[in-house]
Amino acid sequence: MTPRAADRARYDRATAPLDAPFAIVDLDAFDANAQDLSRRAGGKPVRVASKSVRCRALLERALAKDGFAGLMSFTLAESLWLARSGFEDVLLAYPSADRTGYAELAGDPKLAAAVTVMVDDPAQLDLIDASRGGGREVVRVCLELDTSLRLLGGRVRVGALRSPLRSPAQVADLARAVTRRPGFEVVGIMGYEGHVAGVGDSVAGRPLRSRAIRLMQSAARRELAERRAAVVREVRAVVPDLEFVNGGGTGSVQHTAAEDAVTEIAAGSGLYVPRLFDNYTSFSGRPAALFAQPVVRRPGVGVVTVLGGGYPASGPAGPDRLPVPYLPEGLRYDAQEGPGEVQTPLVGPPADDLLIGDRVWFRHAKAGELCERFDELHLVEGDRVTATVPTYRGEGRTFL
Repeated sequence: MTPRAADRARYDRATAPLDAPFAIVDLDAFDANAQDLSRRAGGKPVRVASKSVRCRALLERALAKDGFAGLMSFTLAESLWLARSGFEDVLLAYPSADRTGYAELAGDPKLAAAVTVMVDDPAQLDLIDASRGGGREVVRVCLELDTSLRLLGGRVRVGALRSPLRSPAQVADLARAVTRRPGFEVVGIMGYEGHVAGVGDSVAGRPLRSRAIRLMQSAARRELAERRAAVVREVRAVVPDLEFVNGGGTGSVQHTAAEDAVTEIAAGSGLYVPRLFDNYTSFSGRPAALFAQPVVRRPGVGVVTVLGGGYPASGPAGPDRLPVPYLPEGLRYDAQEGPGEVQTPLVGPPADDLLIGDRVWFRHAKAGELCERFDELHLVEGDRVTATVPTYRGEGRTFL
């Protein structure tokens, strides 16, 4: 029996009383992935990206482990909710226009101490001030650095369109603007190199493309390490007691941790290891989050149909944004239909061994987005479900 076949048998035994569809997290795999993230971080703390987990119980489990400290959230409303739930260090990774949330933040000492907001433009400070509603608490601010690689004199950009702050002088100028403004405090710098951390460098069947990605990423790491160090030097001249410099992501943990200027690493997807993180030469994880769909039809030889399953991930549309049939091995989508909203035909030799009511196990393309489809996660240890915990959705929290 192959390791994947053994996992399938184990998951089927553990969840035998449950009616699919449902989602699980294999805690043995989750814990092993957490240990690997911490190892690759080389002693620097890992800040957990909440959008890649979207389950308070599993955020708490990760933060209870050595080598993990703090959360990186994705909306202000989520940040405030997490802070009220007892999480004491929440970095909001994206600027917000949530006026109600800013009023709550500025009016509550506990929230103001726990939550740090992201800024890359003085206009965002104006919005926060206009939203205070009489609240006088100091707002903790993190400045975001553009990490993209610019080639051919800037005519070619590789990387996400995020912050307008690129040069050390630009970031330092905004730091000075914040320090001169009552009610704000600069506490950190963040830079997310998604073109390194979120792009696999070993694409199956594409050796030339894979080599090109590796060359690009090597150049990007060198350029960013030099620029980020210069940014940190200039900002520390303005804010000597800067608390943190955050960088990286699941796919670049060890590379970003090697930069002296970086004090902490952000990662989250590496806990669940969705399919987009299969194509890396620098690490390999264990798939921990899966969902099961029931077989409801057998249209013909070599074909079964499961209920639902059309859960595409965000990003540029393409086959890599689709869930992948994972267990049993050897199933694939029908080319004319693909994964559907209410039914998904699957073809391949294993189909003939599946009966009505059997499960097909899938992996989502991304990590936390799976939790927008399910109210709860069944936590599997060995061949037993040892707990069932709510996702954000299960707690009535759909932030985006």
